[in-house]
Amino acid sequence: MRRHIPGLHSRDQNQESQLQGLFLVRVDGASFRWHPHKPFFSLRFVVEEPESFSTRYFSGRLYCSERALWKLNWFLRDFGYDPELLGRDQVDEKALLNLRGIVRTSPIAFNGHSYQSLESFAPAGEWEELSCTAVEERAESRNADDL
Repeated sequence: MRRHIPGLHSRDQNQESQLQGLFLVRVDGASFRWHPHKPFFSLRFVVEEPESFSTRYFSGRLYCSERALWKLNWFLRDFGYDPELLGRDQVDEKALLNLRGIVRTSPIAFNGHSYQSLESFAPAGEWEELSCTAVEERAESRNADDL
């Protein structure tokens, strides 16, 4: 189902994870959810890399309010969404399936509920470079803690 968004230039529940870090993922599910103030896309991601997380998945939201369209646009561009649909301000839930890219994510709590925050995105082709940088940053952080 295609959704026009103005201004936009069966699983085991126990496998749903609260993850933190940088992951190469594939979109496994997408659905639009209407809310009068904050409509959003609910997305389910399957982790492909790092390999030690490859059996896990997580869900997150991308809001479609006027103030949040920049982030939805960023996600769509980096995950290789159809430029023709994007140019017509359309998001097709089916066209989101199997798109691949990189997500930096972390768990957050709000009003007693736990959510997965989708912090940033990058194209799948940048995985090698970004994953090496993330590993180096974690190592430097651990070394600084030893001081």
